[in-house]
Amino acid sequence: MSHENVQPQDSSPDIYLDSASFIDYDDKMVHDFAERESAGAENDLDAILRIYYAVRDKIHYDPFHVGPDPRYFRASDCLREQRGFCIPKAALMAACARALGVPARVGYADVKNHLTTPKLHELVGGNIYTWHSYTDVYLEGKWVKATPAFNLSLCEKFGVHPLDFNGRDDSLFQEFNTKGMRHMEYVRYRGVYADVPYDTIVSEFEHNHPRWLHNRANA
Repeated sequence: MSHENVQPQDSSPDIYLDSASFIDYDDKMVHDFAERESAGAENDLDAILRIYYAVRDKIHYDPFHVGPDPRYFRASDCLREQRGFCIPKAALMAACARALGVPARVGYADVKNHLTTPKLHELVGGNIYTWHSYTDVYLEGKWVKATPAFNLSLCEKFGVHPLDFNGRDDSLFQEFNTKGMRHMEYVRYRGVYADVPYDTIVSEFEHNHPRWLHNRANA
């Protein structure tokens, strides 16, 4: 994993507390969302679990809401639109965690979707999705991975188990659907970052997923 700005796995958690260009919790709407959704939490773990489920289910996963403009990757824009694909949703969860004083960063991997739809297969250019994103949160002295991408109603529609998260164990993907068919498979890890590596992702999308990246231009 040799991409720019990649952070070593043993980095001090404190470097993952600042607001950033894409993980922008200094945006009032993001800060207010984090405060509202975590209200009444008894501790950091409880607060992050509330944030996880809020981002997962209240922000609609939309794999067609993709474009080259930074707004398609930024946490605050994802919240304003109430929709986004995995990258801005992971950034939004990280932004909310940081707003609450909990270190968080974003991680990436290439995944194979064995159950992709024909429409997405054509748009993405296959069933390998590069730079699929998750959130890495520092809780109770260790990093744990959470993937708030796929909202409950979407999972129910496609017969996929929703991803739960307990704050202590990694929650990365649905390996099988409710019928036992193979669903998601991680094929390459790309590391963790203090902010969304926008330039690198857009450059690689131009190469790997050009139609997907420019889908909104024809919307």
